[in-house]
Amino acid sequence: MTDDPGGPTRRRARIENSIVATGRGDDGTTGLLYGGRVSKDDPRTEAYGTIDEAVAALAVARAEAIELESQGRLPSSLDWLVPTILRIQRELFVVAAELATNPDARDRLQDAVTRVSEPMLLQVEDDLAAAEAGITLGNEFVVPGATRLSSLLEVARTIVRRAERRAIGLRGAGHVPGPWLVPYLNRLADYLWIVARQVESAQSGTPDHLVARLRGPAG
Repeated sequence: MTDDPGGPTRRRARIENSIVATGRGDDGTTGLLYGGRVSKDDPRTEAYGTIDEAVAALAVARAEAIELESQGRLPSSLDWLVPTILRIQRELFVVAAELATNPDARDRLQDAVTRVSEPMLLQVEDDLAAAEAGITLGNEFVVPGATRLSSLLEVARTIVRRAERRAIGLRGAGHVPGPWLVPYLNRLADYLWIVARQVESAQSGTPDHLVARLRGPAG
C-alpha cells in the first residue's frame, strides 16, 4: 500500500470547510481563553475538561427530567429541577472559562461571565441550605441507584467532585485567578448529593432520603 500524495491536501481542504475542526490541535495543544496554547494533557486542560464532562452529565439528567415531565411522571414537587440543572450548567461554563484563561489575560475576566463570583457561591449555598432543611439524613452511607434520574445526578456529582480535586491542584500552583471557584465546586457537589436524595424521595414516595443504606457489621 502506497501513500496517497493527494491525501494531505484533501485533509486540509476538509478542515477548511469544517465548522468545528481547525487542525491546530493535531500537535497535541489546545487554545486558552484570550490567546496562548497549552498541551492537551496540561493540568489546566484536565480541569476544564472535567468541567465539560460535568456539564454533559448534567445534560443527561436534565433530558431525563424533561422526558419524565413530558410524560407527566415527574413529581410536581420537583418542578424546580429542570431550570435548576440548566442554571448550574451555565454556571459551570463560567468555571471552565476561569480555568481556561491565559494567565496574562486575567485582568480581562468578568465576574459571573468568565470568573466565578461570590454571588454564584452564595446562591448554591442558599440552595443547599434550603434543600437540607427539607430532608432528614442518617449516619449511614447512601447506596445510589433507587431511580434513574437520581443516579444520573450522582454521576454528575462525582464528576464535579473530581473537577474540584483538579482545581485544588491548580490553585496550589497559582493557576486559579479568583477566590470563589474551588468553594463553588465544593458546595455544588454537596448540593447535587442532596438533590439526588430529594429526587429519590419524590420519585419513590418513601420518607426522608429513602434509598438502601450500608451499615457496618452488627455487634
